[in-house]
Amino acid sequence: MKERKIAVLFPGIGYTCDRSLLYFAGKLALNAGYEIMPVRYGNFPSGVKGNAEKMKQCFYSALEQTEEILAGIKWEEYAEILFISKSVGTVVSACYMKEHRIRGRSVSFTPLENTFLFAEGDGIMFHGTADPWAPDDEAIALGCKNIGQKLYITENANHSLETGDVLFDIQNLRSVMEIVDNYINMHNAERI
Repeated sequence: MKERKIAVLFPGIGYTCDRSLLYFAGKLALNAGYEIMPVRYGNFPSGVKGNAEKMKQCFYSALEQTEEILAGIKWEEYAEILFISKSVGTVVSACYMKEHRIRGRSVSFTPLENTFLFAEGDGIMFHGTADPWAPDDEAIALGCKNIGQKLYITENANHSLETGDVLFDIQNLRSVMEIVDNYINMHNAERI
């Protein structure tokens, strides 16, 4: 009997599952035999960046919506669980994983500092040094070090891991996806 695997996609506030980082990471997981479950939360207030109260509201709203969206999933039926997240989704996915005691792995794109309040276990993270949503590069690096997750840094990249140099950004996206693909498939090879 083939073991079931699931990859859950957690978007950001304005960064949906159809945008490049989550879209291609989801495709890689699908190619590796994972069922794909996008968590499509929304209805966030405007003017969130730089507003701690609105960010907190977004987090709790996204977490509540996530609970509703994932309520029917029987996690024990899956041999492999992979959470792929972006921005506020990194906080939501880490919190959900911790609260539900899910033993899975994670790929986190542009984590926020609050991600490290919950994140633990096997995972990799990607951060840009010009990310206005997570401007403290040292805090992100220390957070990854403290939980033992590998951090990949793109110099001068914003919250979408983009620099403004389109050709560089396309090459960087490929490099990021190669790392994600290796992470997914390396673990699969270890289980055989």
